[in-house]
Amino acid sequence: MRFKEALTYDDVLLIPQYSDIESRKEVKIGNGLDENIHLDFPVISAPMDTVTELNMATSVAEMGGLGVVHRYNTIDDQCIIVKNAWEKVEIVGAAVGVTGDYLKRASRLAHHGAKVLCVDVAHGHHKLVERAIKYIKDLLHDSVHIMAGNVATLEGFNDLADWGADSIRCNIGGGSICSTRIQTGHGMPGLQTIFECAMSDRSAKIVADGGIRSSGDIVKAIAAGADFVMLGSLLAGTDESPGEKVVTLGGVKKEYRGMASKDAQIKWRGRYSSNEGISTFIPYKGSVETILEDLRNGIVSGFSYSGARTIMELQTKAKFIKQTNAGLGESRTHILGKK
Repeated sequence: MRFKEALTYDDVLLIPQYSDIESRKEVKIGNGLDENIHLDFPVISAPMDTVTELNMATSVAEMGGLGVVHRYNTIDDQCIIVKNAWEKVEIVGAAVGVTGDYLKRASRLAHHGAKVLCVDVAHGHHKLVERAIKYIKDLLHDSVHIMAGNVATLEGFNDLADWGADSIRCNIGGGSICSTRIQTGHGMPGLQTIFECAMSDRSAKIVADGGIRSSGDIVKAIAAGADFVMLGSLLAGTDESPGEKVVTLGGVKKEYRGMASKDAQIKWRGRYSSNEGISTFIPYKGSVETILEDLRNGIVSGFSYSGARTIMELQTKAKFIKQTNAGLGESRTHILGKK
């Protein structure tokens, strides 16, 4: 059997090119989520209970991105968060599932101001997702943007687009606290997923979701064909992420966990099935605004290295090279490791 090579973010670099950009203010990194929703900042916060509630949703939206409020609470609780965010910002998203009272949840969230509904499951190329997208479309028509996922293949991307998804979360198993690939043996390296899905002729937008650890990874994802990125770990541990700060011998920390982890499932529904994530504590990071500003600056700088002023221009101009493990080591700061 011949095996296809698949690339991660660490496997590649973008080649610097001639640039006539005299000021980074010339670089515009915004993009349209659809014909009615434009984001000035191509960052979406993940619908996780240790990442996005009111404070994160409003902070990311104020920066020009989108916050997607998690669904691991009651319908009333989620609607209150969405309503309070909508008074403060123009665009807020919210997640729904594919079973139980998800249609009631979707309807009420839309009524309370959610402009984006995220059909949020681990394996999006699935019959239940097809049904959920179609039922939500029938119920709410075009009054909301439907984001769905996750998928790892071009076939999955095309199917979700054909089912009615306006944007699609692409990547399975590459998150910092996700163990799907280890537990199930399934998945595909995150950057390869973007390369594959970018070959689609459908109009749905690509949301690179998982495995992104830096502004450089964001630039690579967009250059490969992503329209937006979804972030979890980069935004967790901040003042705006849900949860209390905990003082430990190792310093101040906050909880961060995968929604398929045993702890999250037990808290959410009182039981767990497949354990495809972990729960941990990460160092407290301070304000998310500082992190978002650093990411924005890094993304803009990345565009300028390819001489690109827009996302479309970056995707047209981008030239990738594969790097060796030695090249990866050389790419990293390494003086602190010397003795």
